[in-house]
Amino acid sequence: MTLMSTEATGTQVHELPEIADPSRVAPKDARALSRLFFDQLAVLEEGTPEYSYARNTLIEMNMSLVRFAAGRFRGRGPEEMEDIVQVGMIGLIKAIDRFDLSREAEFTSFAIPYIVGEIKRFFRDTTWAVHVPRRLQEARVHLARATEELRSRLGRTPTVRELSELMSLPEEEVREARLAANGYNSSSLDATISGSEEGESALQDFIGSEDAALGLVEDFHALAPLLCELDDRDRQIIHMRFVEELTQAQIGERLGVSQMHVSRLLSRTLTRLREGLLTQN
Repeated sequence: MTLMSTEATGTQVHELPEIADPSRVAPKDARALSRLFFDQLAVLEEGTPEYSYARNTLIEMNMSLVRFAAGRFRGRGPEEMEDIVQVGMIGLIKAIDRFDLSREAEFTSFAIPYIVGEIKRFFRDTTWAVHVPRRLQEARVHLARATEELRSRLGRTPTVRELSELMSLPEEEVREARLAANGYNSSSLDATISGSEEGESALQDFIGSEDAALGLVEDFHALAPLLCELDDRDRQIIHMRFVEELTQAQIGERLGVSQMHVSRLLSRTLTRLREGLLTQN
């Protein structure tokens, strides 16, 4: 470790130690060195190489605070710990830029709330599977605490009314918070589920399959106005053939005409309907 000479216009600036690898400084030493660097950061001119050196060194020396705070959130979500640390670094930088030695407070005590706050904001804003209003996101946290407290006290799952009284919220808002909680986590349809009779299966295997008949819904809507344009006899023939599922011979008996005549009428009507659908598309 050598000394680095610094100067600032109109202000006496002391020498700063030049640290080869600030990230490897022990936390105890970092606390002492941080006060020295903050003292000089306050009198150095922003934008100068000396100012950048002091600020960057402070950031690297105090990375252990970020790792410490990030450890509290291990297992909170699918995010990798590296991502959480990166978010925590934003909080550390904000703390460094806003710290004032004149407050006579330890930088550690000042920085941790900034770091934790930034990580919590990250979880709050990015880990919801669907968009949920902020008030319901916050209500979900209070709901979880109230539910756990009442479950321990009552020995059972609390009712909406009991939660409403404890949280001082209307029952309807408690119900909304419960519903909103469903939007916090989601699972991929390709997620593997172990323990099935066939070994491992995907989640999508257990939630039904595509109904081929759903594709006909749009066709039925398009066909309805075309059927209304038919005369009574043609509509009656269509109904008997495709709803009652009568044969052409049975339809002919009901109408008092030959099976051949029914075939011609049916063919003509179906051609008209088909052309009408193609025109709409």
